[in-house]
Amino acid sequence: MTATRSRIAALADRWPKSLALLLGAVSATGFAPLHLWPLTLLALGGWMAIVARSPRGWRAFGTGWAFGVGHFVVALNWIATAFTYQAAMPTWLGWIAVLLLALYLAVYPALAAWGAWLTQKIVAPAQGGGRRVTPATAAGGLSGDDGARPTAAPAFAGATLSFVLAFAALWTLTEWLRSWVFTGFAWNPLVATTGDFLGLLRLIGSYGASATVILAAGYVLWVVGSGVERIRRKDSLPEPSPQSQLQQQLAAGAVIAGFLALVYLLPDHSSSPPAAADATPITVVQPNIGQQDKWEGGKADANFAKLARLTSPKDDTPRLVLWPEAAVPDYLEWGYPAIYYERSPAEARRRITDLMNAGDVMLLGALKLEMDEGGEVVGARNAVMTLHADGTLGPRYDKAHLVPYGEYLPMRPILSAIGLSRLAPGDIDFWPGPGPRTIDLGAFGRIGLQICYEIIFSGQVVDRDHRPAFIFNPSNDAWFGSWGPPQHLAQARLRAIEEGLPVVRATPTGISAVIDADGRIVQSLPMHAAGRIDTIVPSAHEPTLFARFGNALPVGFALALLALAIAFRRRGR
Repeated sequence: MTATRSRIAALADRWPKSLALLLGAVSATGFAPLHLWPLTLLALGGWMAIVARSPRGWRAFGTGWAFGVGHFVVALNWIATAFTYQAAMPTWLGWIAVLLLALYLAVYPALAAWGAWLTQKIVAPAQGGGRRVTPATAAGGLSGDDGARPTAAPAFAGATLSFVLAFAALWTLTEWLRSWVFTGFAWNPLVATTGDFLGLLRLIGSYGASATVILAAGYVLWVVGSGVERIRRKDSLPEPSPQSQLQQQLAAGAVIAGFLALVYLLPDHSSSPPAAADATPITVVQPNIGQQDKWEGGKADANFAKLARLTSPKDDTPRLVLWPEAAVPDYLEWGYPAIYYERSPAEARRRITDLMNAGDVMLLGALKLEMDEGGEVVGARNAVMTLHADGTLGPRYDKAHLVPYGEYLPMRPILSAIGLSRLAPGDIDFWPGPGPRTIDLGAFGRIGLQICYEIIFSGQVVDRDHRPAFIFNPSNDAWFGSWGPPQHLAQARLRAIEEGLPVVRATPTGISAVIDADGRIVQSLPMHAAGRIDTIVPSAHEPTLFARFGNALPVGFALALLALAIAFRRRGR
């Protein structure tokens, strides 16, 4: 065991960034579709040990950055697939895009690692509060005052309770920052790797619950480290007093028990709530139209036929029909130049309403154009439109959180000059809408709308002043490869739990699903299969604490963890 410990320590000291890069890649296997969450905990624990051993802040930051690169390259590999559908750009550019995005996103775990290391460095234990345990002294001389490199050190040196608490707090804060800095990219919060954490999600949201994943990894590290240290002490040092061991065990146990209490003592709903008497009957349509066929003009009629076949009513019951994002290429509104119309808006609406009962209402993804004063098209909207059975249009929702490089090209004059274009077909950029909106569909109730990846932004998916009965999330995951759709579904489940609202997803190729207010998948359609779901929308819960206060809760929780870390640090823990 001593020889193994020495080899691990030597590896961590000699190639910390390479080892962190590998651990980051392993940590991403906890996300869908692999769900190897035990490996995520082990990888996180190993990375935290490397950070704790860092003799300097730049080393801690560098290992955090390397971990993040590995983590995001693996987790976001599906982005490369999107480039295979854009003829204007070479396929290999997709992997360059994944790497460049990972290099940027890795800054956030790097900041968490550096901050946790710095907390240990600058906060000194109070006089009499215990021996000062900095990353240097806790390592048994990781670096002396003269900066000399040590010849040997415990493999888990410096991974104190206060270090783990600070790490968890700073991970939450940086994950929250990642959701809005530079418009935000909140894909795959860490909590998505390890389960539902029902109670915590309702209380502190996904970003706060991600802290518990770090705490769990820290606990694994503490257990392994304690065992290694006991062996080391038997070899070279006297055993600490039973009282000292008991104090350390009680301190760690109290922290873990506190968070487990939050998970299990908060209200839980062991079964789906019964449907209300006025529950909304819905038909969710998944036509299995691949991205390679979606915008092929010669296949437009065949694509519509797939939608029509799956939409026709089975009886006379009025229902809410839900089609995917950008379900039809036709423009349903008047007022555009004639060149944009394949068929008139009246004809385009009529062939859809022919599929509906007299009392039906349809929500479908469609495009809207924006014109300047001269009648030129200057922008577009990615919209969900309401179509009544009599052919009239109702309320519309415009997507607010657009995908950079997907729906618009940042710095267009520069990037277009070097031959780059956005991934979605066309040269006109989409314009953002005003944000979350609830639309009132009368007998079908109040519905919240979030298009495609808008659903990944925790705390930003509902108009809190006009709470809906459920969230409709039309999406086009056809270009997300094999990893993107299950990850997208997992994040939609998190939103359902956080808000206490059902989420209904309609996609062209899967995974379409009805998710209840506890995050359970009630019904779903698999990837690359045509089908429909006829069901009743599950009932919503009362607004959760997170639904009332949003991301103020995870930020406050992280600050409380950081204060607790400093308090324990002052006591030498």
